[in-house]
Amino acid sequence: MRPSYATSALPEQAAPDDERYRYLVDHAPFLLWTSGPDMLCTFFNRPWLEFRGRTMEEELGNGWIEGVHPDDRQRCLEIYQRAFEARERFSMEYRLQRADGQYRWIRDSGMAQYSKDGQFLGYAGSCVEIPEPRRELPPNPLTQREVQVLALVAEGKSTKEIAALLNISYKTADSHRSRIMEKLGIHETASLVRYAIRQGIVRP
Repeated sequence: MRPSYATSALPEQAAPDDERYRYLVDHAPFLLWTSGPDMLCTFFNRPWLEFRGRTMEEELGNGWIEGVHPDDRQRCLEIYQRAFEARERFSMEYRLQRADGQYRWIRDSGMAQYSKDGQFLGYAGSCVEIPEPRRELPPNPLTQREVQVLALVAEGKSTKEIAALLNISYKTADSHRSRIMEKLGIHETASLVRYAIRQGIVRP
């Protein structure tokens, strides 16, 4: 059965009687949400519900958390809770499950909301899809000469060929190869090739 995306009544801080506001919220080019003073989510706009492929009822409260990638879930909750308790702005990145089952990276930013008399109402936030963050590669522990040797190993050169190409002795070339394996904790040529590709030393 196709989920119903009909927008329920907007929360108090979202001016529920303003039809223009309702139209803007449901046609915004990003995902919007609000939560109450108890940290539980009280509203999601139409783009959020369509992205998730779920109904408002399924996402309300803590239902939305089911869509956060298991590896990101605890971190997200901790960031949200710390900001909520301090009434501070926050911004975090995590993977959210789309209606087709795929996870997409989003940036979620939220800020505290207050009534005209200063009463804390909860939080309001917006999410935008972002490219997958690039993972930082660990520093390369190899010397420049060892990188040269590794590149040649990855290209399939024998120790004898490496020695000739670099104008060093066979013993020196073999010693470099041994130190490379020792530094990287690698004992197979195939693993050396994979490391060289990951580090961008050679192209796949």
